Amino acid sequence: MRTFSLLKDLPVYDETSAEVLGRVSDLCITSDGKVNALIMKGKGLFERDRVVPIQSISSIGDDGVMVTDKTLLERMDNESDTPTYFLHTHHGLFRKPLLSSEGQKLGLLEDVYFSEEVGTIIGYEVTDGFFADITEGKKVVKTTQPIKIGEDVIVVSIT
Repeated sequence: MRTFSLLKDLPVYDETSAEVLGRVSDLCITSDGKVNALIMKGKGLFERDRVVPIQSISSIGDDGVMVTDKTLLERMDNESDTPTYFLHTHHGLFRKPLLSSEGQKLGLLEDVYFSEEVGTIIGYEVTDGFFADITEGKKVVKTTQPIKIGEDVIVVSIT
């Protein structure tokens, strides 16, 4: 189980050529609450952001992400059939209010915990603000149900 904050800025390597392809910059999350890809910043000035599908990742370590086949990487502007949300970029989910299905505000989304093998999100780290984090700490909301992502809030069923 990992959080995205541990992955951010890690280098992405091609397993066969040992070439650095770029660095992790964001997560792609489907509407049913699964991580289906990582977003990778290109390493050059003219290199565009790329989508790294979860299926192309052979392993995620403390010092880098290994990709089995760099031909599986997709351009960022390709359209997908399933709605995709991002954690930080493109009007992302970061700092969006998280509500329980009973209507209770749980806090603002800060990070996600996910299983890197299958891409399933296991929990959401929420914050109530800087001072509350210092006095009480950040909370982790665990769920097994898919989230519902709206324009203004994210609704989660608490287990």
